[in-house]
Amino acid sequence: MMLPTFQRARTSADPFPHLRVPGILAREAADRVLRWLKTRAPWTLRVESFYEQHEISLLAAELDPEVAALVSPAFVEAVRRELRSRFALGDELVLVDIGAHRLTSGQTIRIHNDFLGGAETHRLLIQLNDGWSAERGGLLMLFADEAPESLRSVVMPTHASGFAFEISPASFHAVSSIKDGERYTLVYTFRRPA
Repeated sequence: MMLPTFQRARTSADPFPHLRVPGILAREAADRVLRWLKTRAPWTLRVESFYEQHEISLLAAELDPEVAALVSPAFVEAVRRELRSRFALGDELVLVDIGAHRLTSGQTIRIHNDFLGGAETHRLLIQLNDGWSAERGGLLMLFADEAPESLRSVVMPTHASGFAFEISPASFHAVSSIKDGERYTLVYTFRRPA
């Protein structure tokens, strides 16, 4: 059964509360999901004011058996349990959506904070690709505020790695322009109860 592992997770509060999770998926499982995303996923191009990307909702898509575990109750509960523990949440977390994003050459996500007034409060990203280097772009950048000069940290989208964070007015981040290759991300979004 495909499940995430948080054994190597490291938490940080700089510049906002987040969690880096090397090896969140086993290599074989990550390769299997990547293959499906590259060959079978029904992508839709979305263009917004600060980004352009291809995306799908895994909750609405017809999934092949080899990737259906990504939306299984056991997988979602494992993610929910770890986020509640790592971010010291007393509340339950309600699943909002499970999506996938694809960024291709020339696409960029400019600085934003994902804050929607509490409609979404926590997010886990899982990176999938054929191997990545800084020269390909697509780096996740963390900022102290909305100014580019406030860059505090850069996260390489290493295959099968995870990154989780609290969504707030201070959770400024961006993804640098893709120069080469395709960058795939699974996106688990939760909210605290109203």
